[in-house]
Amino acid sequence: MADRVDGVVCFSAQDFWYHNRAHSDIQLMRRVSHNLPVLFVNSLGMRIPTPGKTTQPLRRIARKLGSVGKGIRRPLREAPELAVFTPLNVPAYGSPVARAIAARSVRAQVAAAARLAGIRRPGYFVTVPTAWDAIARGPRRPLVFNRSDKHSAFGEAATDVIAGMERDLLAHADRILYVSSALMADDAEAAGGRARFLDHGVDLEHFDPDRADPEPADVAAIPGPRIGFFGGIDDYVVDLSLIEATARALPDASIVLIGDATCPMDALTALPNVHWLGFRPYEAIPAYGRAFDVALMPWLDNDWVRACNPIKAKEYLALGLPVVSTDYPDGRRYGDVMRLARHEDFVAAVKQTLGDGGAGTPASRRARVAADSWDGKAAQVVATFEEITCAAS
Repeated sequence: MADRVDGVVCFSAQDFWYHNRAHSDIQLMRRVSHNLPVLFVNSLGMRIPTPGKTTQPLRRIARKLGSVGKGIRRPLREAPELAVFTPLNVPAYGSPVARAIAARSVRAQVAAAARLAGIRRPGYFVTVPTAWDAIARGPRRPLVFNRSDKHSAFGEAATDVIAGMERDLLAHADRILYVSSALMADDAEAAGGRARFLDHGVDLEHFDPDRADPEPADVAAIPGPRIGFFGGIDDYVVDLSLIEATARALPDASIVLIGDATCPMDALTALPNVHWLGFRPYEAIPAYGRAFDVALMPWLDNDWVRACNPIKAKEYLALGLPVVSTDYPDGRRYGDVMRLARHEDFVAAVKQTLGDGGAGTPASRRARVAADSWDGKAAQVVATFEEITCAAS
């Protein structure tokens, strides 16, 4: 029998301290930690924030330095074996010398943090491609590439460099997990028999439509009907022009936006029926969602979106909400309970949903995701490491 892992080092695409804890890495690893100790390594970044190229660069730098300053912490009482760590890293991937120095530094920092977390024989769970530099020259350990997004399609990244890291991970990973069937199909030749489909989960108890939580006062003060969105508002994912068009076409409806924004919101908030409430903690999100009459997923049409499979769809459906989304490949699996529309038909689809209640029923929408608990998904991650160990014996 090959050497079993005694813990998981997760190189996340998110920052535990600043991103919403709905993200899949956080959801999975807090549950994996019930079986194996986990070191959750916050995102190494894919570029240096640069004025004129990066939105809100100074804010991003300040947040990253704040994250580094937290050291190693165990933040969740319900997951005492989950340790969170942010290595100091300069993502200057355009310079081979700087890249090599950064890789050596991150490798040493993560190895020390793993030992402090009680992990001596780690398995690597890699979501962000830039982690490749840190593990490529270290001891060979079981490696799972969590191919949750096509990171080389991220507009601000050094596309060629990130694509090269993705290719290296595809070539060397023991198993490759996909949430997007479209991306899995694109990678079929490179991934071969190592590919596994692991769709996102949903916290069904948290997103329970029948919970008796009071409606938040700020959203209760907004007149209906309410057309809502919750989640990060990023200009490489969310089509702000569709939100604006919806608001202008439906002046008697209220557009409610819940989430932090990494792009200017002035054009939207200038409209009298647009209400941007900003960031709200994950714990409060379902109460806001239950206040929506229609839930939106207004995505851009780009390589990033075409290779994604947003968790938000399952959260909306778990709440039983009528959903209108722009068309994207993995959304088509839910066409019976979610209304998909081309960009030019999006506003008309929202109007139709306000009138007819949308595709499916509240009960059928929730039923479509009832088997997709995060506990089950985390168990599959643990089983994947077991599979690698057994295959190597």
